[in-house]
Amino acid sequence: MGALVATAMLAFAAGCGGEEEKKGAAGGGDAEKQGKIAVLLPDSASSDRWETDDRKFFEEAFKKAGVEYDIQNAEGDAQQQQTQAEQAITNGATVLLLVNLDSGSGATIVSNAKAQNAKVIDYDRLTLEADSDYYVSFDNEAVGKLQGEGLVKCIEDRRLDTPNIAVLNGSPTDNNAKLFKNGYDSVINPKFESGEWKEVDDQSVPDWDNQQALTIFEQMLEKSNNEIDGVLAANDGLGQAAISALKSRKVEDVPVTGQDATTEGVQNVLAGDQCMTVYKAIKEEADAASELAVALAKGETPSTATDSINNGKKDVPSVLLEPVAVTKDNVADTVIKDGFRTKEELCVGRFKADCEGL
Repeated sequence: MGALVATAMLAFAAGCGGEEEKKGAAGGGDAEKQGKIAVLLPDSASSDRWETDDRKFFEEAFKKAGVEYDIQNAEGDAQQQQTQAEQAITNGATVLLLVNLDSGSGATIVSNAKAQNAKVIDYDRLTLEADSDYYVSFDNEAVGKLQGEGLVKCIEDRRLDTPNIAVLNGSPTDNNAKLFKNGYDSVINPKFESGEWKEVDDQSVPDWDNQQALTIFEQMLEKSNNEIDGVLAANDGLGQAAISALKSRKVEDVPVTGQDATTEGVQNVLAGDQCMTVYKAIKEEADAASELAVALAKGETPSTATDSINNGKKDVPSVLLEPVAVTKDNVADTVIKDGFRTKEELCVGRFKADCEGL
């Protein structure tokens, strides 16, 4: 009789779980001995990668591993992300995969999680001065360096003398934005210092907000009397803002950089409106983080974090992946070949004509 009651109680508990949780647990493994994984995404506005790519890859990995999981998006609200983290732990999460909105709020999430014996993996963005257990990302200074080198090549291809360059940095509260800037400044600042290039303006965009980027760049154009010959934009969204402003003023053939290889960004590269983007193999990043999270949820000690990054408080065991520059010449051999983007999603509408040869 006791066995029947226990079985019924287990069945009822399973029925109360969310659809994602039930599917996650069905893949295999002993759910009674596993913790639950909570993924905390930052927003949908700064880049469409979080909902379009990362969520999908996490779902695939966790379902395959047969672990319970939950994925939340704070939609740019740091307080909401803290609430989501606290609720996740209350609901049984033993591992948090955190993409912080800023290091201050992120450190609070980490501290609260550690106080409740939950592990924290910083995903994509390092949380400064925090006690995070692991970090998974790309070499972000290398990302910025690729952007700087890409802009140099595009300017050289146009044989411009003393070009006027505008710089649109990411959010001042995002440590990654600082690392990107370290990378591209190492390439372009010598150009400014030598007088070979002229810096029109250099501004950060709060919260990576594309609308604010548009306003900022329009002001740059107004200030320079439309005399801008190149734009170092820190991601594809900021790049699109610059492209929109340039087109509205009929300023043509201005190299613009980007990052994330979003669908829009790659389309702009194919159309010649954007000279390059940076492809970060997000599936590889999500899979690396998922592998760490699953091991921790099972009470195992991961062995894949062979690098380390100092966050100002400690050396955090890390998995660091290599980014790839994408231009019109290698779209087919990078993002399409990997299945990250498809011809079907890229080659639509006015971009069909730009896809010849892919």
